[in-house]
Amino acid sequence: MKILHILDHSIPLHSGYTFRTAAILREQRTRGWQTFHLTSEKQIGCVVSEEDVDGLHFYRTPRYEGLLRSLPGMSHFAVMAGLTQRLREVVSLVKPDILHAHSPVLNALPALRVGREVGLPVVYEVRAFWEDAAADHGTTSEGSLRYRLTRAMETHAFRNVDAVTTICEGLRADIVARGIPAGKVTVIPNAVDVEKFSVGGLPDEALKARLGLAGARVLGFIGSFYAYEGLDLLLSAVPRMLAGAPDVRVLLVGGGPQDAALQQQAHELGIADKVVFAGRVPHGEVSAYYDLVDILVYPRHSMRLTELVTPLKPLEAMAQGRLFVASDVGGHKELIRDGETGVLFRAGDAQSLAGTVLNLLGSPELWPALRRAGRQYVDTERNWRVSVARYQDVYDRVRAR
Repeated sequence: MKILHILDHSIPLHSGYTFRTAAILREQRTRGWQTFHLTSEKQIGCVVSEEDVDGLHFYRTPRYEGLLRSLPGMSHFAVMAGLTQRLREVVSLVKPDILHAHSPVLNALPALRVGREVGLPVVYEVRAFWEDAAADHGTTSEGSLRYRLTRAMETHAFRNVDAVTTICEGLRADIVARGIPAGKVTVIPNAVDVEKFSVGGLPDEALKARLGLAGARVLGFIGSFYAYEGLDLLLSAVPRMLAGAPDVRVLLVGGGPQDAALQQQAHELGIADKVVFAGRVPHGEVSAYYDLVDILVYPRHSMRLTELVTPLKPLEAMAQGRLFVASDVGGHKELIRDGETGVLFRAGDAQSLAGTVLNLLGSPELWPALRRAGRQYVDTERNWRVSVARYQDVYDRVRAR
């Protein structure tokens, strides 16, 4: 079976999107399927037509320079026009059995067009709703004309593709609520490659001292600083935590749109000396920073995006046997068994966050069971072998049609 995956972007860029993609491709190949991979022009910084990355071969799409590019408000249509043109070329070259388009809808619509032209079935994998991501990033607002148009495009794609897959039950319920038959939508849940994660090691005391964390109990977040991640809530809770545990410090590793605002907030709260902004670190060094953290914190705010979408970070924490607390948004509750694999607090409530952290710090007798249960959960239920096996029925159905 030959599957052509149509992607927004891929490795060597680093994001949850690219890591999920790479894991899926490798596991599909382990199953004996032939996979081919095409990215849109949004593969930032790429100027080649083909590229090998970590054992995977990617076809790239050049920037489209036709008339659409020069018209106001038509940039997204230019992206689709360029991808459609490149997709025709790659299809004629690799002759796939299935077109598998991944979010956003800018990839699904070109796949539908080319699929109809050559008689190939199309699977559309939804990882988040494009309109909600745009609203969170501030490029539109919920209910705006652009928001409604984007939502209509997504729904059109759902109705016309041969099968829809998505990453969690929250997204599946929303898709079905749009009138899409439930049997057409399959959940392929987020997972981890458990063989790549070992239970957390001992902290590098020299690194800890260099960061000014010697002798401290460390709360940490490692990732991108987007507004929906709720890091502002974490900082708001720090004064309450310090009142109960003066040795607590916060380690933030990464960067993003909220970086400057978070640093300003730390100054305004008078906790700048209690919060370490480590910046972005090379991927190969991330595990050393994880080892410095006593409790990871995932304080996501409640909004459509976080209520519907399950993140990867809690699964990665479980795979490493880490302690963590997380807000009780829907995406977290679908992954985390409160008090068994992790600990939840009330979303948006700094007092609840502070109290939950202090209770966990004060209950070391609970830690071994939390660590064991988290690791067992990913070992048995949330690994890529189990998740990717679900594609078999999806592909069999669309090929039979």
